[in-house]
Amino acid sequence: MAEKDPLIDVRENGPYLVQGPLKFVNAQGDEEVIDRPWIALCRCGHSKQKPFCDGTHSSAGFQAEKGEFYKP
Repeated sequence: MAEKDPLIDVRENGPYLVQGPLKFVNAQGDEEVIDRPWIALCRCGHSKQKPFCDGTHSSAGFQAEKGEFYKP
């Protein structure tokens, strides 16, 4: 599978959908490669699984515009 450029799609009233090669680095410098085609990151601040979205934005009434956040 060829690597693609990462893409972060800002969803209307929802999370950041991140596609592409993903590597997380925690505060201790430990790296974790996420082997999935995409992940959803919390943008509302209410998720119980931060930094990942758990869908709480819907019940919290989170509202924000859609937009493309980052594309190299």
